[in-house]
Amino acid sequence: MPAAPTGGTQAASRHRAGRGTWRAAALLLLLPLAGCSSVSHTGVETVRLLIGGGPDITPDARTVAASPYARMQVEGGGLRAVMVLGNDDAGLQSWYGDVRHVVFLRDGLLAGTAGLTENVDDIRIEGDNPFEHLLQVGEQPVPVSRSYDWRDGYRYGVAVSGSLSRRGNETVDILGTSRELIRFEEVLRGPGVHAKNEYWADPQTGFIWKSRQMVAPDKMLDFLVLKPYRPGTP
Repeated sequence: MPAAPTGGTQAASRHRAGRGTWRAAALLLLLPLAGCSSVSHTGVETVRLLIGGGPDITPDARTVAASPYARMQVEGGGLRAVMVLGNDDAGLQSWYGDVRHVVFLRDGLLAGTAGLTENVDDIRIEGDNPFEHLLQVGEQPVPVSRSYDWRDGYRYGVAVSGSLSRRGNETVDILGTSRELIRFEEVLRGPGVHAKNEYWADPQTGFIWKSRQMVAPDKMLDFLVLKPYRPGTP
């Protein structure tokens, strides 16, 4: 077993671990509150879409368009589901399928997970965040400094260096609609980490419609936005 941290390191580790814990707790708090809102109805529907909780999923354009709720397809980490947006807390979005599975995103970037076969408690970008001006990123790589918290193995504050670059345009089909998007690559290197995140973004707004992002070393999650969240709507 790893030696217990002491002093300031111990306090920092508890703080980081707490951030992942409150995210899982936020989902549990959402469930009883959902009984008083229409979100609970989509929660029940989404459970049926999960592997193991119902038949395999094939998103239907008409069904997704008819629903008032933001939806996203997520695959990886033992999960294959069409998830719904459960909460938007100052930009931190919680997407869920049932009580066991939740994915947290901020501006299209993976920020945490719960209920997967392997989870990440927290992902932070330290210093300058090039994703805030994504469309200004060119073919010349720009640095990204990340910090990951993994409860498994007691790995908190793992520093990972990234290099983000534009890789050209690609056509992506989303529920029968073709979108011409810009693909970006982010090469990640760190202790035990050798990975590549990919993002497909709108050339006008920078909105990330599709992505493939690392949740843990050698484990990736694939995201496809089926119906984006519009502030002021469910």
